Amino acid sequence: MLKNLTSIIASLFIVLFSHMAMAQFVVQDSRGEQVLESVPKRVVALNWDIAEQVLELGVTPVAVTDIAGYKEWVVQPDIPSDVQDVGMRAEPNFEKIAAVNPDVILVASPQADLIPQLEKIAPVLYFHTYSENHDNSLMAVNNFKAIAVVLGKEAEAQKKLVEMDVEIAQLKQQLAEAYGTKMPKVALFRFANMTSVYLYGDNSTAQYALNLLGFESAIPQKSTQWGVTQIRLPELRKVNDGIALYIEPFNEESKLDKSVIWNAMPFVKVNKVSSVEPVWSYGGAMSIKYTAKALAKSLLEIAPQSKMLSNSVK
Repeated sequence: MLKNLTSIIASLFIVLFSHMAMAQFVVQDSRGEQVLESVPKRVVALNWDIAEQVLELGVTPVAVTDIAGYKEWVVQPDIPSDVQDVGMRAEPNFEKIAAVNPDVILVASPQADLIPQLEKIAPVLYFHTYSENHDNSLMAVNNFKAIAVVLGKEAEAQKKLVEMDVEIAQLKQQLAEAYGTKMPKVALFRFANMTSVYLYGDNSTAQYALNLLGFESAIPQKSTQWGVTQIRLPELRKVNDGIALYIEPFNEESKLDKSVIWNAMPFVKVNKVSSVEPVWSYGGAMSIKYTAKALAKSLLEIAPQSKMLSNSVK
């Protein structure tokens, strides 16, 4: 009798642990394999590139850091009004994070040293995109796919990536029609201030998007972690007969008309310069698409053959 009871109890434990094992699933982050109990519903995203990707996959995070900054610099996709702001990216508010009762906390390199503390609140997954030791654009796509697995959105991710490829190919064709057989070289940058800029080069997702559209860099730069190199404004003279594009926002933009150095630039004199609407150059896979669209719009606006084509890029 006792033997049978022991056997029954053992069987029940086996069934119980089997169900527990089935409820768990293995996912990948930048540290390797991680185990979650189930597909997370309440997601906290502590970096802008992470928030962007979660939103693109059709999941609204319960909390994000520095939402005001996101809306100024990242812009797309929009963050719903009911998402909680939990502080700055490098210094998130742990109490606010705990208060939203997350199932998982998604972080990137700015929060890497906070992982041990964050793990006291909920499971943490780390996605490291930007490094001088790998291809940032490829990693952005791979991390997008990995986050999709975490959220149970693999099909949605694949659909988004296919749509991105198709849309960029269409933009490339429009630009080829507008510029003819010889595509000008382009210098793509952000202003650091009135005397220096951050020039995009190898290993930047912004330059990658530009390359996908059929354009080469007018001032090639070696690969860096973030894909940018800070240079003095006069060095932009090296653009020569190419095009200069600068990504907004730049809060001193109104001063450019009065800048002697800026107005001496060859591209300014012949109107081969244009601003680019705000897009995030350090984002995830879909930032590549948004960047390509914004670049195409600006390039079409100053295209020699047809400015009206810019109306087709919305």
